[in-house]
Amino acid sequence: MPRKELAVAPRFLPSGDTSLVVEFGDRMDRHLSALVLNLCRRVEAAGIAGVSEAVPTFRSLMVHYDPLVVRARDLQALLVPLIDDLQAEALVGQRWYFPTCYEGDDFAPDLADVAAAAGLDPAEVVATHAAIEHLVYMIGFLPGQAYMGDLPKTLALPRRTSPRIKVSAGSVAIAIGQTTIYPFDSPGGWHIIGRSAVPLFDTRREKAALLTPGDTVQFVSVSREVFEDMQAARADGTFDIDTLKVFE
Repeated sequence: MPRKELAVAPRFLPSGDTSLVVEFGDRMDRHLSALVLNLCRRVEAAGIAGVSEAVPTFRSLMVHYDPLVVRARDLQALLVPLIDDLQAEALVGQRWYFPTCYEGDDFAPDLADVAAAAGLDPAEVVATHAAIEHLVYMIGFLPGQAYMGDLPKTLALPRRTSPRIKVSAGSVAIAIGQTTIYPFDSPGGWHIIGRSAVPLFDTRREKAALLTPGDTVQFVSVSREVFEDMQAARADGTFDIDTLKVFE
């Protein structure tokens, strides 16, 4: 029998000899993200011999496998039935509130420049950023670092022309239509508009990375005093991560 045409027509791309990429498109949007995340769930549930991990990105899924257990062409054949009736149904991830301090040149060194580029005042930038329900598209670059969208066009600025050698952990930054939070001190080239005290990666937790693709984050503007109280709670071990969850 001839194979029926896929409702979704992805590309299968080898990535070395231990990974196969399933690519659904060439852009970043919520429709493609839903396809990627739904396929990821199906691959995880299928229990394919030799598959060790499925990693979602903006528009593709990377499937890691052991070539001594399953060959690439056989893995592709096993993935096709999982894609046949795939739907772009939005998955309901965890919703989070992230208290964020947008005050001061140390916490928000680029806020004034972002406001000027957007034709807004700094308070309007903060209000706009905090009003958005940010979708976690993928985790990458640093452990636990989430890439979130989607910013309005007014805030969709390019990266900084001069990256910083050091960006402080917890920095909330925007660029290319997205928001990220740096989980550790690191170099970075995005526009820093605030600071969050939320611990994004902690190996003492059962699940070290706090955020998962499909989660949503609402940033809540707080004072420096509230931020410092949260930092103190983290330091003395009394910070309760569950207080940031939104329960329906």
